Amino acid sequence: MKAELRHISRHAGTVLAGQLAVMAFGTTDTIVASRYSNDALAALSVGSAIFVSVYASLMGIFQALLPLWSEQRGAGQPKAIGRSLRQSMYLCALACMLGMAVLLAPDALLRWTDVPEAVQHEVKRYLAVLAWGLPPALLFRIYSALNQALGHPKLVTWLQLISLLIKIPLSIWFTFGGLGLEPMGVVGCALATLLVNYAMFATALWLVRTQDFYRPLALWVKLERPDWKQLGYFSRLGVPAGLAILVEVTSFTLMALYVARQGSLSSASHQIAANLAAILYMVPLSLGIAASARISYWRGADDEAQARKLIIQCFKLSVIIGIGLGATLLIARSWIADIYTDSPKVLALTSWLLISVAAYHVADCVQTYCIFVLRCYRVTVAPLIIYCVLLWGGGLGAGYWLTYEWQGGPAWQGWQATPMPFWICSAVALLVTAIAFSSMLFKVIREPEPSPQSAQ
Repeated sequence: MKAELRHISRHAGTVLAGQLAVMAFGTTDTIVASRYSNDALAALSVGSAIFVSVYASLMGIFQALLPLWSEQRGAGQPKAIGRSLRQSMYLCALACMLGMAVLLAPDALLRWTDVPEAVQHEVKRYLAVLAWGLPPALLFRIYSALNQALGHPKLVTWLQLISLLIKIPLSIWFTFGGLGLEPMGVVGCALATLLVNYAMFATALWLVRTQDFYRPLALWVKLERPDWKQLGYFSRLGVPAGLAILVEVTSFTLMALYVARQGSLSSASHQIAANLAAILYMVPLSLGIAASARISYWRGADDEAQARKLIIQCFKLSVIIGIGLGATLLIARSWIADIYTDSPKVLALTSWLLISVAAYHVADCVQTYCIFVLRCYRVTVAPLIIYCVLLWGGGLGAGYWLTYEWQGGPAWQGWQATPMPFWICSAVALLVTAIAFSSMLFKVIREPEPSPQSAQ
């Protein structure tokens, strides 16, 4: 068991390094936009919220295929992996069309959430650029899930780290201008992301063509006609998972759209808090990816006992990680916020928001791990329902009511002018979600279903 935990820890650490590099894309843009102007940061807050909602939900469909590919690897079926990956291209094409349609025409969403007119123009320009970066981003996510299932995450991580070194100077240059280039503001951040996404995917495609460990998959054969049975299986697995991620992300990112009504100060503070919460999320996400890949491998190899032992040990690890990182953020919140902004007002409000972010992360760490492992057992619909009720209703809905509807006393009215009610309600909702998912997980492993037959 110690050897398995070391294997998962190395895998998770490698994934975490890459995920932090990707998150640093957003951190870079946040810092660059905040130094450019508060209005640019407000536009970034709204625009990134919409893009992340679209991208993460579509990405979740393909990330949910990781357990399938890991099981096929455990069962010794490399060619089945190649065939299922080719079939996933049909889903990817559909996902790209849907996602780009939303990003290129966000007017209805911006009106529905009452985003100020002054912000809408820059948001639409920002999203129009990112829309064309969605296809390579989704294709690279499929490549990433494939490598994680094969137990080779290092190539993905190196690509992400190198891309960050390209992204940082491009964002600064495009945003502030120089060397004959006019300042682009927040659109410059989007253009830098677009170029980096295509560079990452092009390199990944070259690696798949040239690296020996992909050869047993027999990837480069003629694309088969759509296999509706297998695509239906993918959909039953991936669509509920993708919708669950959509609910999770939108319960988080829609706050940015509602907070935008309060002006640039609240939007800027919320953007910093949201970015830190997203960075911390990368830790349980990496653990969930690594653990689900290994658990699915043992399930594919028909060793359910080994899979159950790993689940319990990694669950304990997720609790420890959540408490440790939450405590660190709570203690160092003022110092951390100071990295992002030189505005005293933004710094003061952000420091208060990070108290709720610290509590939010403890619950987020546990529920993230649980939902990844539940997908290994094909439990996807129940988590979706729980997310809808608790995160949309208890978190976002209650936060909106407390902020804009409830008539509190004078002291509470001061808080209503800030994003704090949203963050408090979201932290409480996520805590209940973590408890519910933990109960579901331990119920599943007490009476595990037989190892599912890999899709052919």
